[in-house]
Amino acid sequence: MDSILSWAKELNIAITVCDSEGNILEMNDKSVLTFEKYGGNSLIGKNLADCHPDVAREKLFALLKSQKTNCYTIEKNGVKKLIYQTPFFENGEYKGFVEFSIVLPQEVPHFIRK
Repeated sequence: MDSILSWAKELNIAITVCDSEGNILEMNDKSVLTFEKYGGNSLIGKNLADCHPDVAREKLFALLKSQKTNCYTIEKNGVKKLIYQTPFFENGEYKGFVEFSIVLPQEVPHFIRK
């Protein structure tokens, strides 16, 4: 796999890419900063299972196996985030997952468009 696209390197969204076994392949700058206290850039090559408690680890393995998108919001230390985890493919072949972690304002406008 080629390295993360240059436009994503400094994007203000944490992007973490793992292979189909959960091994971290890439992290953009925001992801490295987000996970700095856990090792930051040194996490590349490590397995995500080692970074999660049992319940989350089970969910991780289920996602890797099912190849289905997972989307939810969290709040930690007063910061609300949208977490979007989705499989990626190359030439139709399942390769792993990408996680997008996006900081949200406390109140997000919602528009219904027709």
